[in-house]
Amino acid sequence: MGLGFSGEVTEFYHRYRRGYPTAVFDAITAEFALAGDDVVLDLGCGTGQLAVPMAARVRAVAGMDPSPDMLSRARRAAADAGVTNASWLLGGDTDVTSLNSLLDGLGVVTIGQALHWMDHATLFAAVKPMLRPGGGIAVVTNGVPLWLQDSDWSRALLGVLSDWFGQPLTAACGTDDASQDRYRAALAGAGYDVGLRTVEYAGDLTAAEIIGGVYSAMGEDELPPSGERPAFEDRIRSAIEPHAPFREPVRVTILTGRVP
Repeated sequence: MGLGFSGEVTEFYHRYRRGYPTAVFDAITAEFALAGDDVVLDLGCGTGQLAVPMAARVRAVAGMDPSPDMLSRARRAAADAGVTNASWLLGGDTDVTSLNSLLDGLGVVTIGQALHWMDHATLFAAVKPMLRPGGGIAVVTNGVPLWLQDSDWSRALLGVLSDWFGQPLTAACGTDDASQDRYRAALAGAGYDVGLRTVEYAGDLTAAEIIGGVYSAMGEDELPPSGERPAFEDRIRSAIEPHAPFREPVRVTILTGRVP
């Protein structure tokens, strides 16, 4: 599934992507001793699932994303939540060094599953001079993709999607152990003290939420044409409904790299 998070995909992303439990923000706050004078950079911020809740815990949050549509939706989400201390920056991981003089002494740089689109080793080294002592990086992984879970409904969904795209879908979007090991090694190689915290939760999904979650992971050019969507959605429902209820256990991993 492609990048291209823009246009109609933006609203699917905002509506159907999982948020984060309060315990995740508690863990990040404790790990880096965040306080009311800290500034946080959320890189690859999407529509603000990390940045907006984090804003209540610090002086300011800057959300950065390469998609103008994502930033526009994040700005609306912040306004809806009454958040006034968030700023939104257009750019990606290769633009971070241009912020050195603007965002100096950061408490933490948070990165969600967008990290799998980035050159993580280069990024970890580039961010380090921007951090205050005791600050660092938090790589937050909010469970595995809907179609790669250990459940009958997820395996049925994978079959439909693999057939639709004409190839097996195996990419875990940075949630797999091999990717996590690479991130951990890169943080250690850049001189961070590395740690790991986890938060587990579970919830029930509807068929509509599963379909919306699939759409949220597609590039805009990969969405089924509007005339084909009813048939596509019917295929998903027919495949997964024999396996209801759609229980989803989620394990959030918070891989941290702290400046000594």
